[in-house]
Amino acid sequence: MSREWWNWAPSSGDELQSFGVVGVGRFGSAVCRELLQNGADVLAVDRSARAIEELRQQEPSVEARVVDCTDEESLREAGILGMDTVVVAISEPIEASITATLIAKDGKGSRVRRVIARATSDLHEKMLTRVGADKVVFPSRMQGERLGLELVRPNLMERLELDERHCIEEIKVPSHFVGRSLRDLNLRKNHRVNVLAAGPVKELTVNPPASHVLQDGHVLVVMGLIDDLQNLPKS
Repeated sequence: MSREWWNWAPSSGDELQSFGVVGVGRFGSAVCRELLQNGADVLAVDRSARAIEELRQQEPSVEARVVDCTDEESLREAGILGMDTVVVAISEPIEASITATLIAKDGKGSRVRRVIARATSDLHEKMLTRVGADKVVFPSRMQGERLGLELVRPNLMERLELDERHCIEEIKVPSHFVGRSLRDLNLRKNHRVNVLAAGPVKELTVNPPASHVLQDGHVLVVMGLIDDLQNLPKS
């Protein structure tokens, strides 16, 4: 399993709509916050009532429950095993994260399609991989926010924040844009974003002409308000 979790994205045509977050410390809370801000369906669980209460105070709209994350029946009753993607954000104890990962992957009746688990060491990573984690990450709080963003925006490749409201993003060309020219799309008028570059990853055309036709597998570098960029097609 690669530590470069930011390269992870759902497979083509695979849109994950619901997310479970197991463990709501700094990393787990950051994942929840980013998912919620992007309109995702999120269920957060933690064995600590205090952690759950703190999350509810920060994110009043979140669905959060106090659950023994190492108990299969408790996770099932809470609804975690019905989520499309589960992020196991527990760092310690290691056995708790391994058990939660195994339950999410192989629990009776589990409908979880992907499990992304947090590791604290190489040995922890190996153990998570062996119990079926689809992705293992070595996160910080900032990476938690980025992971949440990647989960709801699988075409996002890179982001450079210019200030609190504006940023530059490199995205994979959405399928809705393939075969259309920049003139036809008129992204400045229709989406309020500016195109800085377009083309193959290693052969970008800076300030491309309006006649430039977007192709599948190519990328777009766009600039604008963060809210407007988040409203671009996600696949």
